[in-house]
Amino acid sequence: MDRPLPILSLPVREQRYSCHGCGNCCKDFTVQLRERDLQKLREQRWEERLGEPVTVEFRDRIWLRQREDGSCVFLQEDGKCRIHAEFGFAEKPTACQLFPFVLVPDETRTRAGLSFACQSVRENKGAQLSTHLAELERMSADIPETRRATDVLLLAEALHAKPGEIACLEAVVDVWFSRTDITLRDRWDGFAWLSTSLARAQLRSVRETRFKDLVQLLASALPEELHQLGVDRATKRQSKLLRQGVFARLEDVKISSAKSKGRLRVVLGQLLRSARFSRGKGVIPNVAQGFLEGVRFELVAASAPLSDSPDANEIDLLFSRYARAMVLGGRAWGAGYYGWPAVRGMQALALNIACTAWVARARAAKQGRSVALISDVEDALGRIDRAAGRAPWLGAVGERVRLDYLRLDDGLRRILRDSI
Repeated sequence: MDRPLPILSLPVREQRYSCHGCGNCCKDFTVQLRERDLQKLREQRWEERLGEPVTVEFRDRIWLRQREDGSCVFLQEDGKCRIHAEFGFAEKPTACQLFPFVLVPDETRTRAGLSFACQSVRENKGAQLSTHLAELERMSADIPETRRATDVLLLAEALHAKPGEIACLEAVVDVWFSRTDITLRDRWDGFAWLSTSLARAQLRSVRETRFKDLVQLLASALPEELHQLGVDRATKRQSKLLRQGVFARLEDVKISSAKSKGRLRVVLGQLLRSARFSRGKGVIPNVAQGFLEGVRFELVAASAPLSDSPDANEIDLLFSRYARAMVLGGRAWGAGYYGWPAVRGMQALALNIACTAWVARARAAKQGRSVALISDVEDALGRIDRAAGRAPWLGAVGERVRLDYLRLDDGLRRILRDSI
């Protein structure tokens, strides 16, 4: 048997994490079970003890059963897991143990990325990440595919990365998001400009040393270049694509609902909600269990960008920490993001932030405010990152077409500058 890849702790020293028992992950996430998980549940005799099934089969996979409100069947009133309480942490399903860590292998190592769907991660609470390495080693034994080398990363479509190219890109992005002399708006405008410029470049003729020179040259032009290349407000089509991107990230049909309603009714409901997001008028339809319930699209469009928030500095720190964690934790492209090439993954990260900003402004509108606060942004980022790399439709052709269109006419820059 091949020796497992070494696990690399996320090299973002500012990021911390410890579980604080909020129970939010148990109230919303669907948990797919492995055979070892099912064996543990049988040995713990839950169905016999509770007198009801604790799993559900859906589309040829088995999941932990959820209650009608979306919470796990094992979630107790005190917010704690009953399996954990009675049998210990190591006896919970593997996915529950691992969260919020995401193990992403590449050719030489397994990166320990983080999901910002976790409240403690967003709020940066807890211990240094390196203290979790021993537990990650233990848990990874039950998910051996996370410790096996993957194929060479792609730099662009059908273009395998050569040695040093991805590392150079990661370093440049990390430095950009670590700088303290850049405004929130210019930071994301610059990242969108960089990702769009690389997407337009003929990278097949610019390899290895020349690619590194290109990336460093582009980065060195920032942020001054942005002021020479100003953009207008987003067009109606670009704004529509942003709202569609938001819907794709918030739509989350629960297994119990899908099974009771049937596939046809579920799909019809999704099409109707998607159409309302495309129109962008009236009341936002019910998505993410009422996350934006009662908010009108017009209020979101009229709300202030995040740069006008009194918490703009805190928002900048959160977004920068998130971007660095995504890139250095292997979640921005490759095995951590639908197998996508690095350049397209950069564009997806920019769109994720634009969607987060839109949702944060909607959350503020729900509270009767015209400007978002850090709490709105934290809530929004939790919902958006919940889907990133996890919702299969975000890795499908529809999302790629959306990004291709937004690459034209500075679409990514426009929607980001409007919302941030």
